[in-house]
Amino acid sequence: MPLPPLVFGLSLVLAGSVVCGVGLGAAGVAWADVVRFLWAGGTGGSVRAADGAAYTIIWEIRLPRVVLGAVVGAGLAAVGVAVQAMVRNALADPFVLGISSGAAVGANAVILLGAFAGLGVWALSVSAFGSALVAMALVYGVARSGVGLTPLRLVLTGTALAYGFEAVTTVMVFGAARGEAARAAMMWLLGSLGGATWAQVPIAAVTVVAGWVWLRARAEALNALAMGDETSAALGVRPERLRRELFVVTAAVTGTVVAVSGAVGFVGLMVPHVVRMVVGADHRRVLAVAPLVGAVLLVWADVLSRLLLAPAELPVGVITAVVGVPVFLLLMRRGGYAFGGR
Repeated sequence: MPLPPLVFGLSLVLAGSVVCGVGLGAAGVAWADVVRFLWAGGTGGSVRAADGAAYTIIWEIRLPRVVLGAVVGAGLAAVGVAVQAMVRNALADPFVLGISSGAAVGANAVILLGAFAGLGVWALSVSAFGSALVAMALVYGVARSGVGLTPLRLVLTGTALAYGFEAVTTVMVFGAARGEAARAAMMWLLGSLGGATWAQVPIAAVTVVAGWVWLRARAEALNALAMGDETSAALGVRPERLRRELFVVTAAVTGTVVAVSGAVGFVGLMVPHVVRMVVGADHRRVLAVAPLVGAVLLVWADVLSRLLLAPAELPVGVITAVVGVPVFLLLMRRGGYAFGGR
C-alpha cells in the first residue's frame, strides 16, 4: 500500500478520534458545544459563564486525557517496533526489558506508602520515572557482557528482574492498610489515563517525538539488525553499539509513558505485527505508520474504558487486552503472516 495516502488517512482518523474522544463521556455535552469549546480553548476565545462547568470538562479534563492517550499509544507502538528488532523476538514488547515493572515499584510507593508527598501532583510521575531509570540501569548492568548486549541476555535479564519487581509490588499491595489505596494501585498497574493533566502532556510528547525521530533516522540500521548480527555487521552496522543505543532510547520512552499512564499492555506487542501486514517489514514504513495506529487504538480504548461502566472506569489496559488477545490469535492463525519470519 502506498505510504503517503495511508499516513494522511490515518492522520485524519486520529484527528477525528481525538474529537470523538473529547465529546464522549459520562457527562453529556452537545457536539456543537464540544466544537465551540475546543475552538475557544485553542484560539484563546471566551465562553459564557453558564458554560463554565462544561468547558472545564472538555478542555481541562477530557482533552488532556485524550491527547496524552494518543501520545502514549504512539510511543508504545514505536518502541514495540524497535524492541522486536533489537531482541529479534516476535513476542517482545516495550515491557520485556523490565522497565514497567520497575516503574510500578516507584508508583506504588507513592500510592500505598505516601512516598515523595512533598512533590505534590508530580509525586507519582517522578517516582515512577525515577524507579524506571533504576530498573534500566540494573538491566543494563546485569545484561552487559564482554561481547556487548546480546538479545538473549537482554530478554532473560529483563524477564528475571521484572519478576523481582513484581514481587516487591505485590508485597506492597497486600500490605496496604487501605483498600482504596490498593484499588488505585491495581488501576495504575493495569494502565489508566484518569489522572492526565496538561502539565504531563509536553514532557511525554517531547520524549516520544524525540525517540520516534531517532528511530526513524536509524530505520535502515534496524532492517539490518533484524536480519542478525553477522548480516548487519556485513552491511556496515555495529550491532553491539546500535543495540546499546536502542536500549537507552526505548527504555527512556517506555519509562516516560509508563510514568504518566501505567502499564498499558498489548499496544506495543500487537500494533507492530498488524502494521507489518499492511506495509511490509521495512522499518522505514513500519515506523511511519505504527505510531498513528497505536495512537488511534489507545484513544478509543480509553473511550471504552470510560463508557462501559460509566460513571465508574475500567483500566485502559483491560480494554487493550480484550481487543489484543483475539487479534493476536487471529494473526497466529493467518497463513499469510509469519511471526519473526518463522
